[in-house]
Amino acid sequence: MNTVPLEQWREIIERVLGDYAAIPYSYSNVKKETVFDRRRDRYLIVIVGWEGHRYEHGCTVHIDITDDKIWIQRDGTEDGIALDLENAGIPKDRIVLGFKPPEIRPLTGYGVA
Repeated sequence: MNTVPLEQWREIIERVLGDYAAIPYSYSNVKKETVFDRRRDRYLIVIVGWEGHRYEHGCTVHIDITDDKIWIQRDGTEDGIALDLENAGIPKDRIVLGFKPPEIRPLTGYGVA
């Protein structure tokens, strides 16, 4: 039996990422968009648009839910998305900073794998 409140985690992740995506860039026409795939439990913020004469496109945040843990694969936020997820009710030991090397993860205070 799955004891992880999966639906609640999905809602928290979508809300937190939606809040980040709603903050506009003040210096360019680059837009932030959310991409949510609940079937595969993949959650992204991507940027798309023109900054001056240069076209920008990329992923700023990538979160997966895998094996009853929330894996932050990419975090391009200023303060870190893990703290926002924790403050929203997700236990620290269920959040894995996947972008950190495995030997460093035990030192982060978050989950290790």
